[in-house]
Amino acid sequence: MSGFQIPAFTLPAPIARIASRLPQQPPTLALTLALNLALGRVLPREDLEPLTGRHLRMKVRDAGLTLDFTLGPNGFRIAPSGGQPDLTLTANVRDYLALALREEDADTLFFGRRLLMEGDTDLGLLVKNTLDAVDWEALQQEYGPASLLRRLNPLTRQRITDRSEAIGF
Repeated sequence: MSGFQIPAFTLPAPIARIASRLPQQPPTLALTLALNLALGRVLPREDLEPLTGRHLRMKVRDAGLTLDFTLGPNGFRIAPSGGQPDLTLTANVRDYLALALREEDADTLFFGRRLLMEGDTDLGLLVKNTLDAVDWEALQQEYGPASLLRRLNPLTRQRITDRSEAIGF
C-alpha cells in the first residue's frame, strides 16, 4: 500500500477499564456496518456462508471492547452478548490495524501469540483465508480517504488527488 507503518503501541490500561464499562453496541454497530459495506464487494458472500447464524466475538484487549456479531440473511448484525460464541478472535488495536492494512498477516500474529483464536477452528480458518483473499489495494483505491473525499466534494477532486498522492494514499 504505502510506506506508512503503524508504530508499536498498546492503549493504556485505564482506557480499557473505562471502555469495558461502556455499552458495547455502538462499536459493534460500527463494525457490522463496515462489514456490510464490504459484503458482496470485497468479502464474497458465498465464501462466508458457513458464518451464517454463528455467534462471532471480536475482543480488542487493550481497548476493553467485546464485540458480538453474527451473519444473517440480510448481512452482519449485532448478536446478543453473553453466551458462548462459536469463534472468538482477540488482539490489541495495533494488531487488528496491522492485519487490516496488511502490514502483518494472521499467521504471523497468531504464531507470535498476538492474535488469539478460540472456538471453532474451521471458522477461524475461514475468516483468515477470507482476509488473505481480499484485494486490499483495490479496496484502498475504491474506499480509501482520497476516494471518499473526492466523492464528498467533486469540486476539489484534482486538489485532493494531488495531495493524497503526495502523502501516499
